Formats: sequence, structure tokens, C-alpha cells
Amino acid sequence: MRQCAQHRTIAVMNATSVNSNANTSTVIQVAVPVPLARVFDYDCDQAPAVGTRVQVPFGARQVVGFCMGAVPTPAASEFKRKAVSKVLDEQPVLSEPVWELLQWAADYYQHPVGEVLAHGLPVLLRQGEAASYQTTQAYQATPAGQQLELNELRNARQQQRLLAALRSGSLLRRDIVAQEYSLSALKALQEKELIEAYQHQPSAERDWTFAIGSEPLQLNPEQALAVAAIGAAQQPQPYLLEGVTGSGKTEVYLQAMAEVLRKGKQVLVIVPEIGLTPQTLRRFQKRFAVPIVMLHSALSDRERLDAWLDAKNGAAAIVIGTRSAIFTPFSQLGMIVVDEEHDSSLKQQEGFRYHARDLAVVRGHKERVPVILGSATPSLESINNVSQKRYAHLQLTQRAGQARPTRHMVVDIKQMPLKAGLSVPLIERMREELERGQQVLVFINRRGFAPALLCHECGWLAQCRRCDAYYTVHQRQQQLQCHHCGDQLRIPAQCHDCGSTQLVGRGVGTEQLEQTLTELFPDFPVLRIDRDSTRRKGSLQKHLADATENKFPLLVGTQMIAKGHHFPHVTLVAMLDIDGALYSSDFRAAERLGQLITQVAGRAGRASAPGTVVLQTHHPEHDLLQDLIHNGYAAFARSLLRERELTQLPPFGQLALFRAEAHEAQHAQAALQAIADQLPRHPQLMVLGPMPAVMERRAGRYRYQLLLQCQQRGLRQQILQHSLPQLQQLPELRRVRWSLDVDPQDFS
Repeated sequence: MRQCAQHRTIAVMNATSVNSNANTSTVIQVAVPVPLARVFDYDCDQAPAVGTRVQVPFGARQVVGFCMGAVPTPAASEFKRKAVSKVLDEQPVLSEPVWELLQWAADYYQHPVGEVLAHGLPVLLRQGEAASYQTTQAYQATPAGQQLELNELRNARQQQRLLAALRSGSLLRRDIVAQEYSLSALKALQEKELIEAYQHQPSAERDWTFAIGSEPLQLNPEQALAVAAIGAAQQPQPYLLEGVTGSGKTEVYLQAMAEVLRKGKQVLVIVPEIGLTPQTLRRFQKRFAVPIVMLHSALSDRERLDAWLDAKNGAAAIVIGTRSAIFTPFSQLGMIVVDEEHDSSLKQQEGFRYHARDLAVVRGHKERVPVILGSATPSLESINNVSQKRYAHLQLTQRAGQARPTRHMVVDIKQMPLKAGLSVPLIERMREELERGQQVLVFINRRGFAPALLCHECGWLAQCRRCDAYYTVHQRQQQLQCHHCGDQLRIPAQCHDCGSTQLVGRGVGTEQLEQTLTELFPDFPVLRIDRDSTRRKGSLQKHLADATENKFPLLVGTQMIAKGHHFPHVTLVAMLDIDGALYSSDFRAAERLGQLITQVAGRAGRASAPGTVVLQTHHPEHDLLQDLIHNGYAAFARSLLRERELTQLPPFGQLALFRAEAHEAQHAQAALQAIADQLPRHPQLMVLGPMPAVMERRAGRYRYQLLLQCQQRGLRQQILQHSLPQLQQLPELRRVRWSLDVDPQDFS
């Protein structure tokens, strides 16, 4: 929704370009992926089908857009149109349901339709590549390899595993071998002439039949009731599967999916983060002997296109992906599952700001398929939809198997000595668990060694040059890093103000905690899982596997280990710093704190051994904390919902947030004030701002916000649709970057 002088210039260049064939060509409208809320007219020899991609000149460059249809009677104009450079498709590249979903999303989120439609395509298709498979190099066993006794390779385990996989019929490309096996083993088997390379051309046709890989688990009565309710429904609808951590929600997904797959239909599974995708994939592969593909940002462009084509052509039975997978076309979609539906990662925070959970519900309605939203800590929006009878409610109140509910222990750390954030009672409790052979998880949501660098002599703090934030100390790299803009510096030898060399880290991060735990418990290895320790490809999967197998008795991590992971040996979970959210200005902070504590606590006691959660706080008496601990998340969330209703905040009020940023604060303020002045006056519309963002300056730009609050969603849409065309003409907006966020989740 941004417009600047450069874009206005491009639009004029497009309009004034000369085309000598204008009088004999068909005029079509093209949605171009640019931040302009309009379509553009082009000449074409013959009108392509609506939804096909066309390559068109736009300013000085060639771009790929979508044909939106022919113009029956083009308006007279003093300017001559440009011609379409190339029609890229014979048929629409997106399926009709996805095409309709994207247009609905463009309208609802008030985002330019050209950018929204492009978002529904893999990168290679946005660049104009053909919507077809590419021949790739794969490997197969030679006749000698088929006849070889595998035991002859017992001294070369990697070669043995790889040859066994190829003999079983697995399709292995070089990239798959590198990820799951060994390139050195591949080379050795080729030299022994036991395997050979060949050119593989993927099939565009469905060639799978439903088959079970492993037998389903025995369901408890609540799980069985949930599966039966989904299967027996007369009409497809959304379901909120609310189950305590460890209650077996995934088993409900699997058994509900089995009936869909048995009918020959496909299933889409949305997970909030890449870190959850590999373990979900393994669980599904073990259960179903059907083609399963993944869609997430860690794939190469070609891998993503191939997976997208597999789904569209029906060659994939199950697609597991992150939020953008909601736009994947299917030949026969039968069910959508959104795991951890409360997670904020499902909301896109840049550009086209959509929410994958909400679009999953819309898509399920349009395609008449059931949508299962699963969570131990459902969002207040979903809980309210249950109370309004929009969603069916399925509850799992008991942990699966022999697992028992976790016990909460609150430690008041006021006036208590701490060692890297660890209190003496916590250290003693950790020692007891470790000596019993159990696993301990310590959670702190700050990576790095320390959140700030302080001069002990004068109190100077190392502040980022481009943000209203302090540098984080990363001791291992001997660097100061800003976690907001990415700026980096070497750790200085002296204070910038007084010249003292007495510089110390202030606060605790995962790196410091790892070091301290190694000193406190030298006999027990420590594994740190955060963004810094998992940068290498495949490292996160390896760390999670090591944690699951109890190779490291002590685990330290951020939110990366709080979401959905199964660590059967963890019996003690410690949360070191939970006070920040208790007094946050963000109205969603209490909800997110309750979700975080409940999710992290859910990592403990997932097997037969009982689990304990230790919460360290300076405010043990806080009402929110006491409510959560004594009444559980369900009661806690419903009390928050009553507060939201009184204040008319979401889900009872509808929000839209205008953001503006500029190198000069007054420019950002003036732009938002101009927007506020243009908005219509209405008794049910409240306009708040302009006001600084929580972090006013980030990456060298000043950031301001303007909040719209309406009682009704329809009124908000009408106001925005009426106002945006006028807003885009405001001269104040040409000096800033601005955007509109419908249903904002983040106000930072």
C-alpha cells in the first residue's frame, strides 16, 4: 500500500509509452506486482484466459503479471498503450479456489491485487519460468547393486543405508542424498559400480494409493470422540481442537486425515515454523505410505516449485508447510489442519500482511472442506468463535498415555542472589533431577551473552547507532549485535564516554547461561538451541534429535524449543524471566504470556515421569500469574476474553494500523496526521495517534503509528475502501514509507 515518487514516475512512463498496434489489438487489464492499488491496460493480439501470466513492460523493466480480463470498451485516451511482451501460459496457472482466495485476501487486507496474486506463486513462476517440472539427476541401483548381499557393506554403514534405500525404490536426488545420507558414500558406491546416475523426469500425474505405514495408536475416549465428530459431520466446518500439552492432538490429526486420504483426497497441514516441519514430516511418513512434500523458505526455488506442482497435479497426498503454503493449489483438497493455531508466526509481518489461520478458515468454507485448528493455548479469537457457534469445539483434557499434568512451582527471587539468572533453589532442584538421570530444560527468551554492555565506572551503555535499543553482547564472536537492525561492532576495549576498561555485560542471555551451567554442572553436557546455534543447514534438526534422545541432560533455549517439540526425558522446565510481559503496554501481552508459560511447561513430564515447572519472578502475587497457575489456561483465557469485551478490543473490536517511517520524525508524523484528517468522522470509529512506535527509531528511521478501532468489521472495510484512493494522493505520503495492517498482531 506504499506509493512514492518513483512509482508515480513509472506509472506515467507506462501510460505515455507508444504502441503502434493500439487500434487493432485487444485491450486487457493486467495486475502487476507493484505497490499500486490498480490494474493497468495493455494491448494484446488475442485476449488470454483470465488468470494466465503475461510478461509486460513496466517502466524500464519487464515484469510478470496476471491477466484480469479484456476491456470491452476501452476508454479514449490521449496516451497510447504498451503491448504485452509475452503470454506465458495457455491455461490459468492458479486453481480457481486459490484465485478466488487471493482476490478475497487482497480485498480484506486492502493490499494491491498484483502483489497478492504474485504471493500465491513460487519464486520461479513469479520470474516467468514455465509451470512444469525440470529434469533432475537421480540415482538407482545397478544390477550388481541389486544382487549384492547388504551384509557385505557392514563396515560401511552409510553406503549400506544408501544402497538399501535405492533398492527399496526410493527416489534420491543429489540434494536429498546430501541431506539424509552422505555424498562420500554416494561417490564410493558409484566407484564400485553398485549405483548409477540417471535423468529423472517427474510425472505430472497422480500415481499414489492410500496405504498405512504403521498402525494407529489406541485412542482414549476424548480422542476417539474428536475423530468421530470430524468424520461424522454432515457439513464441513472449522473445528477448534483444544487439548492440553501432550494430550495427543497429532494423533487426532492423523486418524482424521486417514479417512480423507482413503477417499483419494489431499490434506494440507500448516505449521507455524520451519523447526516444526521435519518432526511433523517424520511422524506423518511413519504413519502413511503416501507421497508427502514440504513447503517452506529453507527449500531451494526449484524444490519449492516441484513441491507446488506435486500438490497442484495431485501427485502429493499430504503437503506440510509454513504460512504461505495456504495458497498452494490442490487437485482434490479434502482437509486443512492448522497446528498451533495461536502462534503469531502465522501472521505475515511485512508486505502483504495476511493471517494464514484466518485464510485457512476462508479457504475451507470456499472449498467445502473441514478445517482443524489445533492448540493447547487457543487464541482468544478462536475461543470467541467457538462461543459464537462459528467453530465446533473439540476438547482433550487429559494427557495421552501415562503422562501426568505438570506441577507448577513459583520462586520469588526478590532479594535473592542469582548466578546468571539462576536462583539457589532452582540450582538445587536441577541438581536433583540430573542426578536421577532426567533431563532439564532452561528457557530464557534472549539469545547472546548479555542484553547490554555497561561501563562499571560511569554507567555508559552501548546503544545501537541506528535504533532505540542496546547492543547485545555476543562473547563467542567478540561482537556487539543489534537484534533489531542487524548492525554489528567489535566489543570495544574502553568506554566511549570515560575511557574506562571496566566494561561488563548487563543481564543474561542463552550464551552466558550455557557457560554458567557448564561451570555449575561439569559432568552434564549442555545443549543450546537458539537462532545463533542453529544457523547451519540441518543443525536445528540435529539439535532437536540430540535433545529427544537425551544426549544432553541440560537444554538451554529460546522460543524455538517451546513450540510443539516432544522431549520425553525432560522432567524439569525452568523459566527465568517472565516479568517483562506482566506490565507490558501491548494489550495482547497477557494472552501471549499465558500461552508461552503453558507451552514451555508442556515440554515437561511428557512420558511416564512426572514433570515440574519452575517460574522465577519478582512478582509471584500478580493476578495474571496466580490465575494461570491455579485455574489453568482455559479459565485464564476466558477471563481475558471478558476484559477484551469490556474494552471493545479484538475479537470484539476491529483494528487497522497505519504505519509510517522516515529519516525525519516530523515527516512520519505529518503523513499519519494527513491520513487521520482524511478519514471520515463516524460515531463507531475511534482514531488514535499519530504516536511513536514502541521502538521509535529502528534502522535509522523514525516509526509512527495510527490506530483505527471500529465496532464492526464491515464498517472498517467500508471506511478503508472509501478512504484509500484519496490517501494515496496525499503529498505527505510521498516522503515516507507507509503501510496498512488489517487485524494487526504486533505493535512494536
